[in-house]
Amino acid sequence: MDNNDNELFYPQKPVREETKSDFSWRSTVSSLILFILAFAYFFSDQISFIVILVIALIVHEFGHFLLMKKFGYQDVIMVFVPLMGAFVNGKKKKYSQLESLLVVAAGPFPGMIIGFLFLVVFSQQANEMLFLIAIIFLALNIINLLPLDPLDGGQLLRLLVAKNSDLFMLVFSLVSSLTLIVSGFLFDNWYLMGFGFFLAIRVRSVQKRHYMRKIFRQKNINYITDYNDLSNKGYAALKEVVLDNSSLLRKLKDMEEDEEEEDKIQRMIADEVNYYLEAPMENDAHFLVKLGIVFFWIASLVIPIYFLLVVNPFFIDYGVLYR
Repeated sequence: MDNNDNELFYPQKPVREETKSDFSWRSTVSSLILFILAFAYFFSDQISFIVILVIALIVHEFGHFLLMKKFGYQDVIMVFVPLMGAFVNGKKKKYSQLESLLVVAAGPFPGMIIGFLFLVVFSQQANEMLFLIAIIFLALNIINLLPLDPLDGGQLLRLLVAKNSDLFMLVFSLVSSLTLIVSGFLFDNWYLMGFGFFLAIRVRSVQKRHYMRKIFRQKNINYITDYNDLSNKGYAALKEVVLDNSSLLRKLKDMEEDEEEEDKIQRMIADEVNYYLEAPMENDAHFLVKLGIVFFWIASLVIPIYFLLVVNPFFIDYGVLYR
């Protein structure tokens, strides 16, 4: 009996309606305006700071955006979040480790180069604006390169070290959340502490996904696939595990009364199954590429600080006086 004959024994999996997030300049510009207005409200006397920060953030996010578009990501969106930052999101049916590393690196690395160049120019020609541009570009991207989830540094670490390890992501997310909470407490920064608690919600989500995928592996059920490529047999096996571990979905399924309600519940189950699927990733990043990214990553964190503290300590005095 071939696979096609075997598929006939299983019900047809539900058709999922994918949520489309088509890129719109209108939505991006609208969120950017809100971002600027929020900063202008709290920092109305620091217009130069706001303008440079917005430019640095745009450069950072467009790096991610352009590489995603180049590599054929779907539903790519760019959104600015008032008083927090911005993000670019997109998805693919199958990922490439090399492309993913380049997409992540395209955000902070160009900004670090720009910031360092302005720092070098400032060392030759002391100017308040040059110093401010250099510090904002460097600070923004150094923070993003910290190895914490969900910052760019955290994404680089995940791709370089553990790729798609659920256990690694669980521990990493927990450590990132606790680090932010403790840092916020020590520095009396409630914003930082609040962000850490917000990430704790993500930790719970990662833990749930790790638990379910562990069951899939124990039962030899393949979950590393796109939903559209999932066979009816595979869907049936995943659905059984999902229902066994969700009292709410079981209760809703038992309450099916009419055909319309049944279709709605089946789509809910399909969405839950899709939530636990893992997009395939091709491990195509050469060792030299990984080594180069690690070198540039470390250099981006160390060189600006070394340049400030050792090469020209005058920067510190100048920064204090300017502030």
